[in-house]
Amino acid sequence: MISIFTDGACSGNPGPGGWGAIIVTPDGRVIELAGREEPTTNNRMELGGVIASLRAVAGMPGLALIHSDSTYVIEGITKWIIGWKRRGWTTAAGEPVKNEDLWRALEAAVAARGKGGVEWRWVKGHSGHDANERCDVIAVGFAKRQRVELYDGPLLEYPYGSLLPSEAKAIPVRPKDRKAADTRPVSYISYLDGEIQRHATWAQCEARVKGRPAKFKKVRSEDEAAEARRSWGLD
Repeated sequence: MISIFTDGACSGNPGPGGWGAIIVTPDGRVIELAGREEPTTNNRMELGGVIASLRAVAGMPGLALIHSDSTYVIEGITKWIIGWKRRGWTTAAGEPVKNEDLWRALEAAVAARGKGGVEWRWVKGHSGHDANERCDVIAVGFAKRQRVELYDGPLLEYPYGSLLPSEAKAIPVRPKDRKAADTRPVSYISYLDGEIQRHATWAQCEARVKGRPAKFKKVRSEDEAAEARRSWGLD
């Protein structure tokens, strides 16, 4: 297995940017890579680090286990790209996909490793993860044109913390995705004249509260209803 850790950084977004990567080879060697671009964006740098890493291990057999704190990169290459290609590299809103050139390059680099040749691991950024923090130092340093010594040597002598593969973690659901995925039945509660009522539809709730000094809320569970009552000072 080849372990890869990457991160990107940008000052200004757009502005001067850099990326950093760490590659751990099956024979116990560590190679740090870096690059910069100006002007650029954070997302382009996140993509750039992964692409450069995969190209660097193109002739190396084995699974490439890629660690990134970018949900944009991981969800883009594993999910969103399917729809983009089906729609001719446009989004669901009919707009051109941003960074299409890099998405095409990443797709080609992944495909070159064959089926099952790449696995993705999300890591939380700025959470004390040694390899992610080191990649961030490299990326920020290159973005700012600072001198950063890149390590190339034995894994056992690596001076910047642990390079053990991270456990697989689910990517946190973004608020808008959580809302879209919530299929629990909706009802409404209203509070007026000292009485709480439950309504099956908004029309029923509206008929009671419209134009009157009432409180009301859409709820999907008894817990949400209880939280609404507490916020109204009733529990």
